[in-house]
Amino acid sequence: MALDRITLSHFRNHAESELSDTARFNLLVGENGAGKTNVLEALSLLSPGRGLRRAALGEVVRTGSAKNFTVGANLLQGGETIRLGTYSEAASPGRRKVRINGAEAPATRLGEWLAVTWLTPAMDGLFTGPAGDRRRYMDRLALALDPAHAAHAARYEAALRERNRLLSDTREPDGAWLDAIEAQMVEHGGAVMAGRARLVETLMVRLAAMPAEPFARPALTYAPGAPDNPGGLSQALYEGRSRDRAVQRTLSGPHRDELEVIHAAKRVPAAQSSTGEQKAMLVAITLAHAALAAQGRPGILLLDEVAAHLDPVRRAALFEQLRGSGAQVWMTGTELAPFETIAGEAAIWRIEQGCAQRL
Repeated sequence: MALDRITLSHFRNHAESELSDTARFNLLVGENGAGKTNVLEALSLLSPGRGLRRAALGEVVRTGSAKNFTVGANLLQGGETIRLGTYSEAASPGRRKVRINGAEAPATRLGEWLAVTWLTPAMDGLFTGPAGDRRRYMDRLALALDPAHAAHAARYEAALRERNRLLSDTREPDGAWLDAIEAQMVEHGGAVMAGRARLVETLMVRLAAMPAEPFARPALTYAPGAPDNPGGLSQALYEGRSRDRAVQRTLSGPHRDELEVIHAAKRVPAAQSSTGEQKAMLVAITLAHAALAAQGRPGILLLDEVAAHLDPVRRAALFEQLRGSGAQVWMTGTELAPFETIAGEAAIWRIEQGCAQRL
């Protein structure tokens, strides 16, 4: 189960690129700025959401191009080929469109075919950054395990915005309308909290089965921002109306959730651990999640500039665990040397100025 015949058209600095005859390991090598990460970003858009850079659609269209972008790939599964594609159109430049086997589909349907996850240098500050980053991280990982998670998260956010709008109005909000909105928040917010809780629970089971070294093993705790049951969330929203109206925003709900991470061996919060330890914990979580995600659907793991920052022992451990993960792996690097131990089993492309050349 893998992606093959991947095409990029007018995407970032790629005018027209095709990557075919892929393998379990797929390596993109080239100088900084050549367009390696752009390939990973294109692959990340074959899943629901805004991709690994969370970019607006106008940003991904090739500079100076009069055309809109397209990204396509063949999903090879059990002797069957499913064509997945995502693209933009001039008539609706802010809306990403999706086709599956030539038929239009909502972006959430992509999650039914692929479980895509990634690790990039921009995520190095995950443990020290704002809680919202960690909530988005949980949702992205939960989505790879349960495609319905994205729809619940989107509907909860829409209801939350409407509740906040009513609370900030100078007029007294209509109680019946608040009841209806809060019912939506309870339904979809409860599903979001349940998905996050399941994610953390299953990750902890998988992490416990992984070697404690050479990657620092993290301990994860899900801390809900409201009672994580429908009755409790409903009561918290109802009782918080006066308080929330005073501050003009909702102070209880899954939008206040937190992912707490500690270095399991040292019992030190991840935010207080060294930069190297934080990176190692992120790698451990990524490996655990990739193995879980690939159990249900084809798993695609995107690793941007990860191997170059690991010593030989950790690189060897990374490659060994990736072999057993069940996921198709895409990795970038400025040179081939860090990948020499897996080069014989990998598909390799040199990326230069937005062009992909098979080596």
